[in-house]
Amino acid sequence: MTRLDVRVAATGRELAAHHEVRREVFVREQGIFAEDDRDGWDEDAVKVVAYAAGRVLGAVRLYPLDEAGLWKGDRLAVLPEGRRLRIGAPLVRFAVATAGARGGTRMIALIQARNVPFFRQLGWSALGDETDYRGATHQEMTIALAGAQPAFAPAGYAWALGAS
Repeated sequence: MTRLDVRVAATGRELAAHHEVRREVFVREQGIFAEDDRDGWDEDAVKVVAYAAGRVLGAVRLYPLDEAGLWKGDRLAVLPEGRRLRIGAPLVRFAVATAGARGGTRMIALIQARNVPFFRQLGWSALGDETDYRGATHQEMTIALAGAQPAFAPAGYAWALGAS
């Protein structure tokens, strides 16, 4: 069995590998972005890498959206070799655990429609209707995190989830 190591990217080499995995999947393979998928969220995002078979085969980023504990996970990218090794689930679980450990209480993500069943198996729930994002059908999804709900948000996150 191949050893898997999922961790927060901490070195310049790991950060470069993180971005290269994303570029390979979102630019070269899927054509969702023309040259690069980086945006304004990258500067402060927590970048995660998954090592298997001696190299980085997967990446995901996560970041807080507000002080009340809402986090976003996105840019989940797994190279074909990593898909065969099924490293997507450990990457998602690590992102959820990391956001929870940093005080998050809920995470949202915009998921490509073909990956919705995978996320449902990991405990995520759909929010609203499918939507188009850069020419591909996506579904917003959410999951509760391990962090405690802050006292200043007693009504929960209905406002963040589009409910009243």
